[in-house]
Amino acid sequence: MFRGLPACKNTGMTYPRSHLVSEDEPGFYHVVTRCVRRAFLCGKDKLTGQCFEHRRQWMEARIIELSECFAVSVYAWAAMSNHAHVVLHVDPGHAQSWSDEEIARRWLTAFPGSLKHDDSEELAEIRKLAITGDPERLAELRKRLGSLSWFMKALNEPIARRANREDGCKGKFWESRFKCQALLEPHAVLSCMAYVDLNPARAAMCDTLADSDFTSIQRRLRERDRLSAKISPGRSLLDRPLKPVAGLDANALMGMTESSYIELVQWTGEQARSDKGGKLKPLAEGKRAAPADIWHVANHPKAWIHQVQGTENIYYRAIGSAEALMAKAEELGQAWMKGMASELARKILRERPT
Repeated sequence: MFRGLPACKNTGMTYPRSHLVSEDEPGFYHVVTRCVRRAFLCGKDKLTGQCFEHRRQWMEARIIELSECFAVSVYAWAAMSNHAHVVLHVDPGHAQSWSDEEIARRWLTAFPGSLKHDDSEELAEIRKLAITGDPERLAELRKRLGSLSWFMKALNEPIARRANREDGCKGKFWESRFKCQALLEPHAVLSCMAYVDLNPARAAMCDTLADSDFTSIQRRLRERDRLSAKISPGRSLLDRPLKPVAGLDANALMGMTESSYIELVQWTGEQARSDKGGKLKPLAEGKRAAPADIWHVANHPKAWIHQVQGTENIYYRAIGSAEALMAKAEELGQAWMKGMASELARKILRERPT
């Protein structure tokens, strides 16, 4: 949990992100970064006809590259027309276990500087020695490699510069820094992952998960297909644990398998109203029952769908149960936190006698 927060009961007060995101403790987060000036991250501009679809690959490649540099585990991502989502776990303590040489290597991979244009071994060795020979600099870089803010800086800045060069303009590409939600419990992480994985379908960009280009769910499906082609007859990938798509390894989230998670996301996407668009194409004829695993993450299928769909409009700074949100509000010195009313209403319905 987060510690060291000021005791202020003014619910209208805004807090620095450092009060929500601990620089010293691990945590799960959902981050959203948006473009400004009608800029397009991806997609096609209907007014000019210009296509920016290739930028999706920029985002995916950069997220995967940075996951190998920072102390993070990436669980989901999606690049949309003017914004991008990432669900990740940050573990500042893990960076403390890396050797000095490992810190220098990871930092220069994320921020190559002059090495981007001159990748000679001699220059690389000079840059590494400059880092490892400076204890203060080394300590600062070790801290940065376990920082959510620095991960997002390393993600957003190169994309912005590259997009501006392509657009032939200067100035801000991203709106402010990034929006961040703390995911307080495992079921909140799962529902947020499903929300992100279904974003392209909700925007009517695709009607199957396999066609959701340059997203984490597509990467999971392709990796499963790749491994299926290699395993010997009689073996199965059905019990493969649900783990991060990239970055640090971790235990299976809520003990779920990847197959059960994909099934849950598919079923959730099929529940969208057909007259609203953004509905996944059903895998089978007729109405399907909710997957059995849904009862592990919610008290009722409708509660699960409500939480997934309400990721950004029901909740604000954090996502979790009423109790978790109350505890977080108290840490922030607040009397209330957005999302608590919805969670309390559902709790009352659960406890009401039938």
